[in-house]
Amino acid sequence: MPASLLVVNRRRNLSLTIDAEGITMNHLKLSAVLLAVLALGACNKPVEVIQPVPVAVPGPAGATGATGGTGATGGTGATGGTGATGGTGATGNTGNTGSTGATGYTGATGDTGAKGNTGSSGTGTTVIVVPPDAASAAKN
Repeated sequence: MPASLLVVNRRRNLSLTIDAEGITMNHLKLSAVLLAVLALGACNKPVEVIQPVPVAVPGPAGATGATGGTGATGGTGATGGTGATGGTGATGNTGNTGSTGATGYTGATGDTGAKGNTGSSGTGTTVIVVPPDAASAAKN
């Protein structure tokens, strides 16, 4: 069975195929290593030389410039929102006692009552008058 080796470098678009028939295993390993070193060696980038940037040295200060003009007046700001309602105030003091009212008018005279019945005669009636005690007489 023939043996072959394929080496590919995709950056440089290189490929190499080696037919290893009749080559001993020691030679094959050595050849593979040499080809790999050559293929990878082709990948090196060129060396870039970076030039140093010269540093600017400042010169002496210039004369002071003229004063600028006054700026325009700004516009009026928006009106603020309504504030929150304040808390309830304290209860006021009790008022003074009012004056005495005027005397009321005299009421109207009432109607005259109906005439009463004539009383019965004293015939057959006995009236007994009891004199009061001395203690109750002193109180009156």
